[in-house]
Amino acid sequence: MMKTQPRINKQWLCCSATVFLGAGIVLLSSAAGFTKDMNFDSRGQQVFQKYDSTPESYMSADSGNRNLRKYYSLRQYPGAPPRIPHPVEASFSESAPDCLSCHEKGGFSPEHNAFIPVTPHPQEESCRQCHVVLPEEQTVFVEHDWESIPTPRLGVSAMGGSPPLIPHTLQLRENCISCHTGPAAVVEIRVDHAARGNCRQCHVPLVQSEPVKVFTRNEQP
Repeated sequence: MMKTQPRINKQWLCCSATVFLGAGIVLLSSAAGFTKDMNFDSRGQQVFQKYDSTPESYMSADSGNRNLRKYYSLRQYPGAPPRIPHPVEASFSESAPDCLSCHEKGGFSPEHNAFIPVTPHPQEESCRQCHVVLPEEQTVFVEHDWESIPTPRLGVSAMGGSPPLIPHTLQLRENCISCHTGPAAVVEIRVDHAARGNCRQCHVPLVQSEPVKVFTRNEQP
């Protein structure tokens, strides 16, 4: 009986090693698949891709003089695409490479003496479809009594001391790093923990977007 005990221990060790090795392979495969298919909830994968491609020194850089007042002055209402605040030459085409040459990675512009805001959706190539230059002559607009919606409150939390909620929808603003970090970030919404790459682990949207409804034509009698 005493001689068979080492065999049992060796068999137990071999079985345990096999189980742990198999579990490790499964976990690695699952992690690889998770990283590959992390395109969740309004293309949330973009924040991880941007985090990997942005130097930490840039994300933690101090903001300039860009504040919420300037931020909202370029928008017709909160959430609207900002207008282009600088002149655009006629030779400047409407293709994405022209706009992205400055707004994809940001940096300092000596011409405007300011840091360049980074777009959160560089994959959308028709920039001028939503962003327009304010015309010099105001004759293209008519008088109206339309009033803008209120600006969202900042720092709203579900519980005291909990991370603040995201006060806007995520469509075309999935990449948190583009707006909330870096020297071009708005001072009031710039984060002080840019090294944490998974923003959505703690911050969740306050505004829930309605599901996309497919248009169907009514049948004619």
